[in-house]
Amino acid sequence: MSFKKDEELGGISFYNDKTTVIQEARVFNESPISPRKCRALLTRIVYLLYAGETFSTQEATTLFFGVTKLFQHKDAALRQMVYLVVKELSTIAEDVIMVTSSIMKDMQPNLEVIYRPNAIRALARIIDAQSVQSVERFFKSALVDKSSSISSASLVSSYHLFNISPAIIKRWANEAQEAVNAKAVSSGGGYANAGGYLGGGSSAGFQAVASSSYIMQYHALGLLYLMREKDRMAITKMVQQLGAGGKGSSVVRNPMAVCMLIRFARKVMDEDPNVQKQMHEYLEGLLRHKSDMVNIEAARAICEMRNVTVTELFRPVSVLQLFLASPKPVLKFAAIKTLNKLAMTQPAAVTTCNLDMENLITDSNRSIATYAITTLLKTGNEASVDRLMKQISSFMSDITDEFKIIVVDAIRSLCLKFPAKQAVMLTFLSGVLRDEGGYEFKQSVVEAIFDMIKYIKDCRETALAHLCEFIEDCEFTKLSVRILHLLGLEGPKTSHPTKYIRYIYNRVVLENAVVRAAAVSSLAKFGVCVNDSKVMKSVHVLLRRCLEDVDDEVRDRAAMYLKVLDEQSLADAFVREEATFSLATLESELESYVKDNGRHSTAFEISSIPKISREQASAEAASSRPSALESIASSSKTAEPSPAPVSAAETQSSYSAQIAAVPELSSYGPILKSSPRPIQLTESETEYVVSLVKHVFKEHVVFQFNVSNTIPDTVLDEVTVLMVPGPETGLTEDFIIPIDSLNSARGSGQVYVSFTRDDPAAYAGGSFGCTLRFVSKEVDPTSGEPEEEGYQDEYQVEDCDLGAADYIIPTYVTFANEWDKLASASSVTETFALSSSESLKDACKSLIEVLGMEPLGGTESPTSNSVHTLNMSGMLSGGGGKVLARCRMTFAPGSGVTLELAVRAEKEEAAKLVMAAI
Repeated sequence: MSFKKDEELGGISFYNDKTTVIQEARVFNESPISPRKCRALLTRIVYLLYAGETFSTQEATTLFFGVTKLFQHKDAALRQMVYLVVKELSTIAEDVIMVTSSIMKDMQPNLEVIYRPNAIRALARIIDAQSVQSVERFFKSALVDKSSSISSASLVSSYHLFNISPAIIKRWANEAQEAVNAKAVSSGGGYANAGGYLGGGSSAGFQAVASSSYIMQYHALGLLYLMREKDRMAITKMVQQLGAGGKGSSVVRNPMAVCMLIRFARKVMDEDPNVQKQMHEYLEGLLRHKSDMVNIEAARAICEMRNVTVTELFRPVSVLQLFLASPKPVLKFAAIKTLNKLAMTQPAAVTTCNLDMENLITDSNRSIATYAITTLLKTGNEASVDRLMKQISSFMSDITDEFKIIVVDAIRSLCLKFPAKQAVMLTFLSGVLRDEGGYEFKQSVVEAIFDMIKYIKDCRETALAHLCEFIEDCEFTKLSVRILHLLGLEGPKTSHPTKYIRYIYNRVVLENAVVRAAAVSSLAKFGVCVNDSKVMKSVHVLLRRCLEDVDDEVRDRAAMYLKVLDEQSLADAFVREEATFSLATLESELESYVKDNGRHSTAFEISSIPKISREQASAEAASSRPSALESIASSSKTAEPSPAPVSAAETQSSYSAQIAAVPELSSYGPILKSSPRPIQLTESETEYVVSLVKHVFKEHVVFQFNVSNTIPDTVLDEVTVLMVPGPETGLTEDFIIPIDSLNSARGSGQVYVSFTRDDPAAYAGGSFGCTLRFVSKEVDPTSGEPEEEGYQDEYQVEDCDLGAADYIIPTYVTFANEWDKLASASSVTETFALSSSESLKDACKSLIEVLGMEPLGGTESPTSNSVHTLNMSGMLSGGGGKVLARCRMTFAPGSGVTLELAVRAEKEEAAKLVMAAI
């Protein structure tokens, strides 16, 4: 090791070298032992472990058993360090369980030693699942020890032991409850925090150093919740007893324990609306608690309640407003972050804090200033936009990319809120686009400009000009490709489209192969979409130059688009067409065709694949890779981020794989249509939860019932669903595939009921009565096994229907063109009175649900309250051809909606099916 390096590190590097520490471990064998030397060496071992130094198993084992020789020494400080090192090395070393008896000697209840809590925590790391029962009495006595440090050490250890032996730990519920109710005494050895936090931490992103008094309540509550996590009623009862007006509401005194109760109350409110009022009153009472931590947590819980009103938000917002003027940065940050999140859904409730938030714009803590400015952007009025934008510009260079993305996200929303201020905001976005920053930040700015182009037509040409300047010096290939694609779509629609061609062709000359290929496609769109022969000739010349490119992809695209420019039909198909195939669906169908190739006597029929719009295709591709903006947004939330939406194609593919794995159903062939989402046949809070997915095959219909058992101490055997079809459904039942056994831990199981279509050419339909049947067995609490004998039981679920929506596959088309093409095909027009629809929006929603077709051109959202036209398209499964529906509607208060439904289809059966569904 060089002298310079030692000098820079002050000798610490050599002093804490792993090899040196292992060599010096011989001090553990000296006689007599020097407590000072041993403590110093143990400290260095812990330092190395915490600094990320890795020890081999042999090295760790040698050190571990060297350290255990110090168990006989009486020095209390040395023994504390011994347990700390033993606990850390136990995960690496071998045969560590051999020291169990030595540790247990220091856990005796009659010992008043300072290192007894350390022994408890070390033992929890040493023992395995088989040894937990042998030390049960030691832990149970420690749980209710009069010393808070010992009690907390045992509670935290029990919390971690729960993962390896939950059945035994659950037997300690009475002791854990007693620890919540017991009064703490000073532990005497300076012990603090008893083993650290259980994982929740303190509220609003800050941690507080709690005194040792009552700290065991925080740890005991965490353990009790872990024991009762699967029992919703038990959790509700615990919150009611200890918090929401219960007799034990004054027992819980530790602020972190109260914060934990607040989080339990939030969970209970979300799951059981019946107790929402009681829990809300409890949370409002905690707004007057003496602890700032509790005030913040209670205010945040109320702000995040479901369906919270502006009236209910008055008090928590007032509390948060007081914290905005706090001298403590952590309180200001917690309050402004909560208000920022609330402003997304209830900006009017946050408006009262605008003056206080304006004072935070110049705060020295840039995180607080960023949240203040973004909250003001959501709550401010149009007049304040110019002033806020100037203030934002002053500190953008001082904050990290993550906070820059949050600011850009707020401006992105503000653009749509105040379109008249688009010039100011576009200038700001173009300015930050030229600043230094990473890919995620630049992507968020580009996406914001994209949204402005899409929703604010007045700024299109200016925004495109800014993007053209950006790609002149863009270091990110993905962003260049996206901008070139947008230029190809929007550039031909501008008043002077030719000025963008120069920027695009510059990419062909100066960029890498991926960008050059994107530029070729963008150029071709100008040649096709701009109605000017001079432009087409110019594009021809530029594309011919690309035929000599060194990259295959660029040459191939240039050759293809030269052919497209010469033939109108190809231009319509490859450039002007708004619809495209769903790649996921196409891939799934091709895989199915290849696997079943022996059964097919005809070629693959591409017309059977449904189409989606190009925007849907882009969204489908983007859903597989969440944007940086979404990642930042999800990381700033306290709740768990919701999963990315699953596309219809992915759902269909997963169903196909699931059905193929069932031997009785594998011979049915490919699925023609599956339900896009499960249909709930019971309430989600019931003891048995049942949902339905319908699968239509060429000759069969299969009903898949997803059944969940939510009762912890009951097992259901021989679970089936009895289906009683209505008259003339055109289906004959084949068989039922039951669930052999279903308990609450397993999750859900699937019952399959198979029917044969009497006439495969006809579209069978009708209603079915459904009854869940099973054998119910109680679970023995001691052995955990179900009893041998049970009793037959039934559970009534909602009826289900089979109709037109189960045979029609939604597909995207250009409605006006396709409607004219089907003018000579089968056509039916009828008038209906939809008296149950209370508005045109309700009628549109019902029609889309009943027919299962794709709404086109945004017609699913009426712009008028009295007159509207809904256009839809679909494709009948099994080769039934295209079907289009035009729904002209008028609404009159008191009489409902009057509907004129016109249907055009390639085959008469499709038109009749759609009309019969209404």
